[in-house]
Amino acid sequence: SSDVCSSDLVVLFAFPVITVLAQSYKKLHFKSVLIDTHNDIPTTAIEKNVRFDQDLKGKTHSDLQRMKEGGVDAQLFSIWCDGNKQNPYAWANRQIDTVMAWTNRNPNDMMEAFNTNAITAAVKQKKIAVLFGVEGGHMIENDLNKLETLYKRGVRYMTLTWNNSTDWATSALDETTKADSLKHKGLTAFGKQVVQKMNELGMLVDLSHVGEQTFWDAISTTTKPVLVSHSCVYNICPHRRNLKDEQIKAVGKNGGVIHLNFFSGFVDSAFEKRSGAFTKKHKTEMDSLLKINPEPYFMEVYLFEKYPAEVKALRPPLSLLLDHLDYIVKLIGVDHVGLGSDFDGVNSLPQQLDDVTTYPLITKALLERGYSKKDIRKILGANFMRLLKANEPK
Repeated sequence: SSDVCSSDLVVLFAFPVITVLAQSYKKLHFKSVLIDTHNDIPTTAIEKNVRFDQDLKGKTHSDLQRMKEGGVDAQLFSIWCDGNKQNPYAWANRQIDTVMAWTNRNPNDMMEAFNTNAITAAVKQKKIAVLFGVEGGHMIENDLNKLETLYKRGVRYMTLTWNNSTDWATSALDETTKADSLKHKGLTAFGKQVVQKMNELGMLVDLSHVGEQTFWDAISTTTKPVLVSHSCVYNICPHRRNLKDEQIKAVGKNGGVIHLNFFSGFVDSAFEKRSGAFTKKHKTEMDSLLKINPEPYFMEVYLFEKYPAEVKALRPPLSLLLDHLDYIVKLIGVDHVGLGSDFDGVNSLPQQLDDVTTYPLITKALLERGYSKKDIRKILGANFMRLLKANEPK
């Protein structure tokens, strides 16, 4: 009957379309410049006592070979320590030394590239451009000279706060959970000086992790476009680490770029509930682990590795991450969004995004959503290049 013929034709036509998409998304992905603004492999490598230029499959989200496989062209390596670290400035320098050692050992695959021209040169030579982002203003120890030294070492953004506040800026965590006990809220006079100094140096002001008051103070102080290195949309997932609509609009107006964080807890509002059920189920084991090491992060990592099937079921679909992207694009346009994965800094990622080799799936999903090649190139890296260029000293 005619029904059979028409359905057969549909099947016949479906195959070529899928094949074309498969070829074109990979081609587009690897021809585009992919820049990720947040990867915590320096911390993970030090904690796990591994090297980025080893095969770390199954141990980490990232290593040199897998980054190349995923088509990463430039990586802003996250320089981080928590607020309790003694001598955080020395620690920041140690982490930079570590990444520089990887870079120097692998001159055919990596190169320091601290400005847009150098990034372009690295891409031409098929090397990963290495830059740094300091995650937390506490690492400058209230000293503008230390800020300047970090800039000279290749730090191209600083997140004004991590979860801990500094003497001069309040974090999202503290503004939402300790509002009553804060000595000040937002940026102090010195905090504004920090922002001005960053503008002068050409270091991007990063507004991930900061409290709302700090966000607004920074937006009104900066003379250059800002970075949001690893955050998502509050309206889809109401977490203090995500941006509310007014904040998103302010970043757009300022000419800044919001780079999406892949962490399940910032992507999916139901993740914490599912995660909580997992925690409850394994409470006895958790308590005994906390006695061995009181740092909850290590206990979580251990349990997540022990029960992989349960953990996989906790993960949101990749489509939800792209909903955050669509939301920002609809609100302020495609020129203001990018990728800031938080690979190796989180313990749960959307389905399919298992490690750095899976970046091409984002390009594929963007094509499927109808984004043009030009717009996809912007999202993958061109928006960040524009942002960095706009901050570079004239």
